Amino acid sequence: MPEVDVFAALANPTRRQLLGLLLDRESRPVQELAEHFDMRRPSLSEHLKVLKDAGLVVERRVGRQRRYSLRPEPLRDVAEWLTPYERFWREKLSNLRDLLDAERGDDDR
Repeated sequence: MPEVDVFAALANPTRRQLLGLLLDRESRPVQELAEHFDMRRPSLSEHLKVLKDAGLVVERRVGRQRRYSLRPEPLRDVAEWLTPYERFWREKLSNLRDLLDAERGDDDR
């Protein structure tokens, strides 16, 4: 079974929405997840498979029901990758704030 890159899995908005739905509950049945989307079940199942292959969700069978849970550990890699960019944008926004404050100060004269 080929492993799916976490970044590739997160690139799709439907998959990000699925992760958001799983964030606030321990687990959800696939039927409940399907209620949030206007797509056929096989399409939703394919999105869940990509998330599962990327290690972002865990599937557990309870009787005839498939339940999915968030597995957030792979998101650490994403957070670590984003850290330098967050610093970059924080610095840029801070510089913009300083510039705007300076311009506002010039207008007060």
